[in-house]
Amino acid sequence: MICRAAFLITLTVSLLTACASQPPASVPALLDRVLPSQALLIGEQHDAAEHQALQRDVVLALATRGQLGGVVMEMVEQGRDTLGLPTDAGEDQAREALGWKSDGGWPWAVYAPVVMAAVRAGAPVVGGNLPRARTREAMGEAALDDLIRPEVLQAQREAIREGHCGLLAEGQIAPMTRIQLARDRAMAQTLVNAVERAGPGKTVVLVAGNGHVRRDLGVPLYLPVTLSHRVLMAQAGSAKDEDRSADAIWLTPATPPRDHCAELRQRMAPR
Repeated sequence: MICRAAFLITLTVSLLTACASQPPASVPALLDRVLPSQALLIGEQHDAAEHQALQRDVVLALATRGQLGGVVMEMVEQGRDTLGLPTDAGEDQAREALGWKSDGGWPWAVYAPVVMAAVRAGAPVVGGNLPRARTREAMGEAALDDLIRPEVLQAQREAIREGHCGLLAEGQIAPMTRIQLARDRAMAQTLVNAVERAGPGKTVVLVAGNGHVRRDLGVPLYLPVTLSHRVLMAQAGSAKDEDRSADAIWLTPATPPRDHCAELRQRMAPR
């Protein structure tokens, strides 16, 4: 009888866990799952247009609820923001305020709907990424290695190695990892400041790549325990193993296959 009861309890817990892990069916259902929270970290696959559409819809829904406190973006460097812009500002004004470069690797047309949804709502869009001018300094900042546990540091180094398809020389792994750590720390610091500026009852959205919002490796490691936050990962096709720690998963259709390693080899080939 005890064994049967234990089995039923285990089965019930498993079923509840399975239900909780099911992707929400709509943006309102998603927000009902992850709110209230001071910060909502939305991870994306950069080449999946549905993910930027999700970010826009989340920003619009939070604004409608009167809960939007701002948007922090990986795509913009620290020190740039739309704080001085009126709600009827044009795209050119927003782009100039954010220092959005046409050759910066982030197509304005892709992220403009997210930015302008926040501007129209009167919520600031703030750059969260490490300024490019500080990347070389970060590469030599060995103190960054001590900010996280050794096993986490090693996992980050493996992620950098794998993300660059094994094409980096061994001596480049540690410096390149420090850039990733510095970027995560910069976004975390910006997010904390944005939450403080937004005040109680508001939610600040962070828009970044999935790797940056991972609880085990990314921005959450640098957030104070007093700051409530939720992690949403958007994935094209199917969920990944590293998504298991997310508070919610948003699945979209698979993107056309690309050989990222072949593209990287071409970019790194000597000219």
